[in-house]
Amino acid sequence: MATGARVAAYKVCWASGCFGSDILAGIDAALNDGVDILSLSIGGGAAPYFRDTIAVGAFAAAERGVFVACSAGNSGPDAASLANAAPWIATIGAGTIDRDFPAFARLGSGARYTGVSLYSGKGMGKKLAPIVYGGGKDNSSKLCLAGTLDSSHVRGKLVFCDRGITARVEKGAVVKAAGGAGMILANTAANGEELVADSHLLPAVAVGKTVGDKIREYVKSNPRPRGVLRFGGTVLGVRPSPVVAAFSSRGPNTVVPELLKPDFIGPGVNILAGWSGAVGPTGLAKDARRTAFNIMSGTSMSCPHISGVAALLKAKHPEWSPAAIRSALMTTAYNIDDTNSPLRDSAGGSVATPFAFGAGHVDPRKALSPGLIYDITTDDYIAFLCSLGYTIQHVKVIVKRPNVTCSRRFSNPGDLNYPSFSVVFKKKSREVAKYGRELTNVGPARSAYNVNVRGPEDVSVTVKPAKLVFKHVGQKLKYSVIFASREGGQPKNIAFGWITWSNEQHEVRSPVAYTWKM
Repeated sequence: MATGARVAAYKVCWASGCFGSDILAGIDAALNDGVDILSLSIGGGAAPYFRDTIAVGAFAAAERGVFVACSAGNSGPDAASLANAAPWIATIGAGTIDRDFPAFARLGSGARYTGVSLYSGKGMGKKLAPIVYGGGKDNSSKLCLAGTLDSSHVRGKLVFCDRGITARVEKGAVVKAAGGAGMILANTAANGEELVADSHLLPAVAVGKTVGDKIREYVKSNPRPRGVLRFGGTVLGVRPSPVVAAFSSRGPNTVVPELLKPDFIGPGVNILAGWSGAVGPTGLAKDARRTAFNIMSGTSMSCPHISGVAALLKAKHPEWSPAAIRSALMTTAYNIDDTNSPLRDSAGGSVATPFAFGAGHVDPRKALSPGLIYDITTDDYIAFLCSLGYTIQHVKVIVKRPNVTCSRRFSNPGDLNYPSFSVVFKKKSREVAKYGRELTNVGPARSAYNVNVRGPEDVSVTVKPAKLVFKHVGQKLKYSVIFASREGGQPKNIAFGWITWSNEQHEVRSPVAYTWKM
């Protein structure tokens, strides 16, 4: 993304894992070296910020003006699965790009189904091979787990495997060890139609749930099921794109429900990545192949994309704070794909929501000139922490100031000047939440913006004032938003909307998440 950037790498992970002490030592080393951007493609589960090693280290970075980008995690599509949810961190989800690696499964029935694969070795040949599904003693063999396949049933056959529990490439290694000629790896409901290309150790094709169900039915209903695999190389211009990756971790934010996370998504599926060559492209010990590049997927791919874009913004606007950079990326993000349709979710194919993509997919060009930004100071973050009911000792763990106090706090954590909104209602007839925000003009002087609100019918939204007029660059203006759950309405558990400030040059858009709780 930022081809002129100087990159330093700090090793904090080992074969035994990533220890908090090493992560903090790596962050300290980076800060002492004077980095501008920190990219951390690591993270654990959700925890209070004073118990979250990365949140603690990232606060020290943000306080020094360093932008911190972290992966949201790869635990999707389950709800409330994201990590790295502190407000001083840019939390990154993953989407697809318009490049694909098609592969094909042709069945004895004549049907031909498309999947993906990076396999580039010797193929299966042209002859159809018998297909086996569950080549072992129990149902665990359908998942192709280690030790579950009976080689006498599998040898020389095309093995159909369900995705889940173990790594995708590991299933192929199990099939190969049992003597299988190839593998069809099929998604279950958990992964939907998401397809991730892998450098398999044997001829293998990954297919989505819909195709997988059709092949399962063929194998179960045909007394002599047969098939063969073919590989199509690289294809560009795949549509629609982007699509939210099913593995990308989702909101709502379980640490602070009033803070919408993730912040946005970036390219994270089938990404061309440099590879050290210390291990094979699958990462398995038994993979003797060596390569300088690999195709990788995960929020560990989308996170460095965003870090690079943040470096571009920092180079153009060196005076911007990390919060300003994140704001520019969020308020200019888009939520439509290249067919001009709403962003969709690989998990099930339905329309995606801000709990999956945050503010949307980043748009680097628009982010360079966002018009307005939501800025946040260190003292604002301290007031936010105090509003969470943390003790002074807890706050000091994060802030590292001996004389820190909670003399200032927000009445609601959602009052933090964040570029998005998360409103939590109780399920009663009428409830009101009032949030305040402040916008800074980083566009032309004498700029005027009008507000536009979109949302569910069960919520009334009042923005005051409805027009902001900035006389000069750098001027700050405040506005308030009153969210009211309508009396007599039938609220859903979750709903979404948008608050947009716009003029002829700019659209400054913020997602709004509404949650009704018992």
